[in-house]
Amino acid sequence: MEFNKLITVPSLSDIKIVADQLKSVVKQTPLEFSVALSNRYGAQVFLKREDLQTVRSYKIRGAYFKISNIPESLRPQGIVAASAGNHAQGVAFACAKKKIQGNIFMPKSTPIQKLEAVRFFGREYIRINLVGETYDEAFDAARKFCSANKAIFIPPFDDHDIIAGQATVTLEIIEQMGQHLDYLLVPVGGGGLAAGASLVLRELSPDTKLVGLEPFGAPSMSKSIQARELTHLNEIDKFVDGASVKQVGAHNFAICLNGIDQMLTVDKNHLCQTMLTLYAMKGMIVEPAGALSVAGLDLIQDQIKNKVVVCIISGGNFDPQRFPEITQLAHTNS
Repeated sequence: MEFNKLITVPSLSDIKIVADQLKSVVKQTPLEFSVALSNRYGAQVFLKREDLQTVRSYKIRGAYFKISNIPESLRPQGIVAASAGNHAQGVAFACAKKKIQGNIFMPKSTPIQKLEAVRFFGREYIRINLVGETYDEAFDAARKFCSANKAIFIPPFDDHDIIAGQATVTLEIIEQMGQHLDYLLVPVGGGGLAAGASLVLRELSPDTKLVGLEPFGAPSMSKSIQARELTHLNEIDKFVDGASVKQVGAHNFAICLNGIDQMLTVDKNHLCQTMLTLYAMKGMIVEPAGALSVAGLDLIQDQIKNKVVVCIISGGNFDPQRFPEITQLAHTNS
């Protein structure tokens, strides 16, 4: 069963209403000036620290907004969600807060750290179902279960309410900046964060260049924008578990098609090097998807000289057991 509050593409006024509604549960995360990165690139580089968010990622914004607006009469039907990890934590948090039962479908490859976090936030209100090896397989299973049980589906990204929630990240950035923003770098998985950023920038900072960063092994948005139509990838590398999907959301693509100025891909060796750099510079432990935006600085360094740049650090749900793998890949030639 589908449930929509906004239904149409969210306007700036819609996004501001969402931001106000989220104030009681969502942190206004820091916008930190990075001296090291600024010196390295000859620019003013800021980091939007969504890794410090409640549930350690921005995903709580869209999930909580969506779930909190389900009418009381429909809540006994329960909810269903599919996630590679961060959306699941947002859903779990909202279910426990609103006392709604939920079934969450996740890939068998989901890091233990993310599974444990979902159980912690959801408590007795959440049941985890491990299905398939990729997010897309878990998504298919979730939709079938949802249909069979007449539950309410909470999409991870392809939904206007979810987009409106994720857009509050960029709204915060604009409010925190206090100066003109030249470049905003965002990680792209399903496209909810990028779509939300596009909508806010269009109204509040139309001269800002929006740059999307995808994993080299899962360039779903890049391929779709190149073809100017929604494109399904047959195979993807699931290394970047938080940003690897075979197809971006249809709503997200429609918004991003003319809203993203550049789509770039980052190979996993470069990404791992960036994760270690962030740890060395600031003691930041971010997940692979969370490092995509900072890795993108190397790809546009000639463009950002003397510019004001913000990188969204989308999540910090990293499994420490992956450190040996990350270190090995960081020191491997691409």
